[in-house]
Amino acid sequence: MKRISLGCLIALIWLGLLVSACNLPQSIIPSKDTEQVPTVTKGSRLTTAIPLAASPSPTVPPGNAGQAPSKDTGQATIGSDGGGDPYFPLLGNGGYDVLHYTLDLAVDMDADTIDGTATLDAKTTQALTRFDLDYAGPAVKAVTVDGQAADYSQDGGELVITSPARLASGQNFTTAVSYSGAPGAGLPANTPSFSRGWIWYEQAGYQPKAGTVIPPKPGGVLVAAEPSGQEAWYPLNETPADKASYTFRITVDKPWVVAANGIEKSPPVDNGSTRTYLWQTDEPVAPYLVTLAIANFSEQTDTTSGVLVRNFFSEGYPDSTKQGFARLPQMITYFESLFGPYPFEAYGVVGHNIRLDFAMETQTLNVFGSSFTDEGVVSHELAHSWFGDSVTPYLWRDIWLNEGFASFAARLWQEHTLGKDSVSQALHKLYGDLVRNEGHDISIGDPGPDNIFSTQVYDRGELTLAALRARLGDDIFFKILQTYARRFYHANAATKDFIGVTEEVSGQNLDDFFQGWLYQTQMPDIPELGLFRTDFTSN
Repeated sequence: MKRISLGCLIALIWLGLLVSACNLPQSIIPSKDTEQVPTVTKGSRLTTAIPLAASPSPTVPPGNAGQAPSKDTGQATIGSDGGGDPYFPLLGNGGYDVLHYTLDLAVDMDADTIDGTATLDAKTTQALTRFDLDYAGPAVKAVTVDGQAADYSQDGGELVITSPARLASGQNFTTAVSYSGAPGAGLPANTPSFSRGWIWYEQAGYQPKAGTVIPPKPGGVLVAAEPSGQEAWYPLNETPADKASYTFRITVDKPWVVAANGIEKSPPVDNGSTRTYLWQTDEPVAPYLVTLAIANFSEQTDTTSGVLVRNFFSEGYPDSTKQGFARLPQMITYFESLFGPYPFEAYGVVGHNIRLDFAMETQTLNVFGSSFTDEGVVSHELAHSWFGDSVTPYLWRDIWLNEGFASFAARLWQEHTLGKDSVSQALHKLYGDLVRNEGHDISIGDPGPDNIFSTQVYDRGELTLAALRARLGDDIFFKILQTYARRFYHANAATKDFIGVTEEVSGQNLDDFFQGWLYQTQMPDIPELGLFRTDFTSN
């Protein structure tokens, strides 16, 4: 953000302080700083660091976008109320794997309410008589399982559903939840902006053009939810381990325009005073990478890279700010040469004409405000398409696989456009800053739930890859990245998976290297780059 971005997210400094990402040679991407952000209310904290030798994160095999299935014992028929992430144990749920979400929503932009139905096509991973969905949104009106009315109750952020018939292990089933009201009613008031899910905004001070028929205070809706927050507007299995495809069928009053993940499948349907938009992605999406945008958008498209790029900018979005996105097609071409083919059906950004204290790598349609739009942030968010969106961490403790990789990719773009000397100077300063900050260091391989958006996850993650590149050389290093991106294409991975690919391709045992960079706080030397810790410590 996470992206985050920055996924990808990205820069948050609480108490209203905005930090610009532009021209920061020591760190291209400011992070979403959660050290002062309340912990997700459903999750519990894990503060004990886990050594490298004892951190076997479960891994979803390539091509499997859902949870690792559990065995059907014939006795346990109640799905767990958590997805098993040690940082946020009650995010996500057990007992099933969602395959596809269909979100049918009518949005009242004047009242900021939604009325609709979320339909989940899923497959059980154990026999079920009862299961949970994550949900803290508008009041539920009805629930069905396979077309039959189901009993349900709401307990905090859990929607507990009792199936009218026992579901066998491995059975496909469909759950539909109808609801109506204001999104986010169940979220704490102090939830950070990038975790609120559904955000309605008004654009203060905007003056409409003469003769245009638009609301008196045009604004819009944006969706951002990392590590969680989608539960504010639809029921789901909110764990990155359960990816699914999506259909969005959204009805809004004219002249509002809707954009979402994937492709607009058909022209909007004119209903008289409203229009219904149909967006869909057939490629799996982790819940935190879902977005929906409603505003008075203008659309710009480009296919010069061979990838469809469509950007949506809300009414009044400054032309000067759009310049940060001008070289997106060139960025795509460059990253494809390094990481492999772009992994989705389209790419683009949605620019909301308000100042945001983050940017987000939502899949195929990155979220931006009118700040944090320089090329460093834009390239960071784009790079998440490979590392974060296609290859997604199974657990939140492995977030350096998102933010470290995207920060390193942004540095590669800097090298491509400004030259190696520029990057050498930036890495020298970044390394020195991290050495001088060692008393406040965290283990980026296991940062703890309060630090998943710490600047060190971004910066030290970037330096880990810079050191690996310097040690192995470009030919082997970029073969590693391409192999990793291909092997875990549209799936989930853990740190041990990346280490495994690295050792396989390089033919080297790199346990000591990764132990030092990911699980120790003291900065390792990078002799190949002439960077030695003692050169930056005072006697």
